[in-house]
Amino acid sequence: MSTQHQINLPFTMGTSSDFNAQIPYHTHFHYEIYYFHGGKVNYLINDSIHVLEPGDLLLMHGITLHRAHVDPSEKYHRSTLHFDPFYFKQFIQPPFADDLLEPFKKLHNVRLQLRGPEKAEVEETLLKLEQLYVQRDAFSQQRFQARLLDFLILINHLCQKPLKAKPTFPSTKEHHVQAVISYLERHYNEEITLEGIQTELHLSKYYLAKTFKEVTGITIFQFLMQRRIYQAKIELIDGVQPITDVGYEVGFKHPSHFSRAFKQHTDLTPEQYRKQHQLHSTSL
Repeated sequence: MSTQHQINLPFTMGTSSDFNAQIPYHTHFHYEIYYFHGGKVNYLINDSIHVLEPGDLLLMHGITLHRAHVDPSEKYHRSTLHFDPFYFKQFIQPPFADDLLEPFKKLHNVRLQLRGPEKAEVEETLLKLEQLYVQRDAFSQQRFQARLLDFLILINHLCQKPLKAKPTFPSTKEHHVQAVISYLERHYNEEITLEGIQTELHLSKYYLAKTFKEVTGITIFQFLMQRRIYQAKIELIDGVQPITDVGYEVGFKHPSHFSRAFKQHTDLTPEQYRKQHQLHSTSL
């Protein structure tokens, strides 16, 4: 097919069958659909670890912190689809239909464990979406949007079924790391030490530090820093309080440290981030 009239889409989509460089703990404004075909992955979403199984479909809302920690000893195969929720609502969502973004907005982040015919249908849909996506002409774009609409209707139907309330873990290591993450979630804006975590969980700080890195691919304090930066992003977008106060609220003792760390992780100062993203957030 000719690509003379190739166009850019408000979506990004890809499938990977190889192990690539580990993607850091990150956020983005687009909604994400992640489907796990196979491999060995611990997926960290906000304050929960998910030990993925083939057929798992993850729905992630907005600027959710997430990261896949991939075991390079096994072949990694996944499909991802990112889309702009504002574009979807304006140009794809039928005005007469229910809000098809409800699972993302109401459930925020959800893991659907698909098996049998449902698994096969989702895999067939993702394959067709990818085939249309790579063609990048106007006709294929229209078909892609129609197929995406059907996919979101299917996802809404799947989300009507009972969901597992809590992640399950194949070993005590994941269970212990989840306990650390839950502790950090409760206390991220306070002073955190390995000794304090050790006292709280009654486990050796050396064991916890080693196991956390093994399970997630990052250290406890790298996670803590990302969690504080993530919360700062939310406060900068949603609130009008002084930037210095935002830094204190999320756990930084000194404004200079907050500004330096924030820019290191976002390439923007807190002032620049607030100005750039408050406008974007009002359109969602």
